[in-house]
Amino acid sequence: MEAQHDMPATTDGDGAAGGDRDRSGTEEARARRAARVAAMQKQQRRSEGRRRLGVIAAVVAVVLALAGGTAAVILTRPEPPSLDAVKTYAYEGSVHQEGAITYAESPPVGGPHNSVWLNCGIYDAPVPDENAVHSMEHGAVWITYRPDLPAEQVAELKTLVADQSYVVLSPYEGLPSPVVASAWNHQLQVDDAGDARLGAFLREYVQGAQTPEPGASCSGTEVGTPTG
Repeated sequence: MEAQHDMPATTDGDGAAGGDRDRSGTEEARARRAARVAAMQKQQRRSEGRRRLGVIAAVVAVVLALAGGTAAVILTRPEPPSLDAVKTYAYEGSVHQEGAITYAESPPVGGPHNSVWLNCGIYDAPVPDENAVHSMEHGAVWITYRPDLPAEQVAELKTLVADQSYVVLSPYEGLPSPVVASAWNHQLQVDDAGDARLGAFLREYVQGAQTPEPGASCSGTEVGTPTG
C-alpha cells in the first residue's frame, strides 16, 4: 500500500495583489470625489463672493446716485433775492401830528403821522402820506408806483399783493424809481414790477421786526376805501 502524501496548500498568486488593488482603487475614488467636492465648494464660495460684491456695488451706486441728486438740487437751488439795496432810517414811532406833514423822503418811511391809519389795500389813486405812515407803524408795507407805469406792470403789482392784508398799493407822483417799496424805516427802489426783490421785501417787512406797533390794525377806519 502506497503512502499518501499531503499536497501543499496552494495560494492564488493574484489574491493578495488583487486585494491591494481594490483598496487602492477605492482610496483613489474617494480622493477624486473629495477633490471634486472641494472644487465645487471653492467655486460656490467664489460665486457667493461675486454676488456679495455685486450687491455692495449696487448699494453704493444707489447711494452715490441719491447723493448726486441731492447735491444737484442743492447746487441748482436759486439764491434768495438780496435786499442789500434796502435803505434804512431811524425814525421813532408813536408821534402823532394833525394836518399836512412835510417828509424828508418821498414816499415817507416813518416819522410823525396822523392819529388815524389808512385802511390797507389796493388803491388806484394817491393816498395821504400822513395816514399811510401810520399804517406802516402797524407793520404794513407801502408799495408805490409812478402813475405812468405800464398797465401790465400795475397788474403784476396787484397780483403780488392780492393776498396780503398788511399792504398798501397806490400810485405816487415824483417817485425816484418806477416802483418803491416802503416799510417803517426801510425802503427799496426798483425799476420793474417783476423785480423778485419786491416779494422778498414783503416777506421780510410785513409785520416784520422793524414794526413799532406789531399786531395793531390796518383796517376799520374812515380813511381810505381800497378798490381791491
